[in-house]
Amino acid sequence: MEDNRIIELYFSRSEDAIVETDRKYGGFCYSIAYNILFNREDSEESVSDTYLSAWNTIPPTRPGIFSSFLGKITRNLSLDRWRRRSAAKRGGGEVPLALDELEDCISDGETPELAYERRELEVSVNRFLDRLSATERNVFLCRYWYLDSIGEIADTFGFTTARVNSMLRRTREKLRRHLEKEGYC
Repeated sequence: MEDNRIIELYFSRSEDAIVETDRKYGGFCYSIAYNILFNREDSEESVSDTYLSAWNTIPPTRPGIFSSFLGKITRNLSLDRWRRRSAAKRGGGEVPLALDELEDCISDGETPELAYERRELEVSVNRFLDRLSATERNVFLCRYWYLDSIGEIADTFGFTTARVNSMLRRTREKLRRHLEKEGYC
């Protein structure tokens, strides 16, 4: 079913919206959640919570790109669940590794006073991503947005793990220089 039709089901408050969302994007959302949580039950709960959030958000929101809308919700809910789990000294997966790799580029703390700066930083990072080649951007997003393992990225793109590591290291260095130039570091 087309995304516009699924969104219309949300607007008409039809429970088929959830069924169709799961049919089309369930695997996509589960993959994002599992890459963060590395736990089947928690991942399934994050996907269910994603559907509830979508139900509560649509309407009034009309997502422009439905898959990105769902992916962002899943990612944020899964990261929240991971943080709660990590605070209880449980956890694993690729999240700590990926976040550690980016630690030198971007601070992870935010106060309400820094909300404006965060939005400006997001704009700057998006400008940076727009300047990358499609392959560099996709590898970077697979690692730091979808939190895929280095091995998964290598398999997806047909690269060696050494090439992925090298590409990510160079891209992080470019990001650091870009952020320094724009006054964020």
